[in-house]
Amino acid sequence: MSTDLTLALQLADQADALTMERFGALDLRVETKPDLTPVTDADQGAERALRATLAQARPDDAVFGEEFGGATTFTGRQWILDPIDGTKNFVRGVPVWCTLIALVDDGVPTVGVVSAPALGRRWWAAAGEGAHVSFNGTTRRIQVSGVSELGAASLSYSDLTTGWEDRREKFVALTDEVWRVRAYGDFWSYCMVAEGAVDIACEPEVKVWDIAPLDILIREAGGTFSSVDGRPGPHGGSALATNGLLHEQVLRRLV
Repeated sequence: MSTDLTLALQLADQADALTMERFGALDLRVETKPDLTPVTDADQGAERALRATLAQARPDDAVFGEEFGGATTFTGRQWILDPIDGTKNFVRGVPVWCTLIALVDDGVPTVGVVSAPALGRRWWAAAGEGAHVSFNGTTRRIQVSGVSELGAASLSYSDLTTGWEDRREKFVALTDEVWRVRAYGDFWSYCMVAEGAVDIACEPEVKVWDIAPLDILIREAGGTFSSVDGRPGPHGGSALATNGLLHEQVLRRLV
């Protein structure tokens, strides 16, 4: 295991301890950001703690996080942090939320960790080291499915009401064409693609901190990750993850 992946897993341990302590807390402080999304003291506290650890462990690396920003040039080595992905779920007591941690090198994710302590699950990947999940004390390597026909494919998404705009009808037509559709939402859709439980996951609007670790997780599991326009990587403003066999078929229907 690379030293960078080891550090990322240690950061996830640190975040888990902080976020689980605040999950369900009666005194949880919730504020509204300028974009009208919620932020809690747990989001801010976790990101501050991770930044402090990185400042000690990797002082020469840049850091970019959802709550406190950072350089957006994405050159050299840079850690990308989302302390709580799924803050609305976190606030309401829904356990589907996680901490997202990625290391990118010149914009390309090379390490990714998705830690969902309320679900008892953690996924991680590093370039050349494969993708893994831990659950109930067991760790296993994961890979995408071998489904090659849309009519046999399972698709998961997050939201049908915003972001699709002129693609909405195309997306709805795609959902009619696949075998099964569910809205597992957010990070979980992509992690299930990596596990082979779902074959397609897509979102029309995302930020880089939402998907950077998911990119490397999908690729190391044998799948393909791009924007819905087909741009590889996590910088296209949208996300499409598939088992690879279905990627071009889906793109032809959405572009």
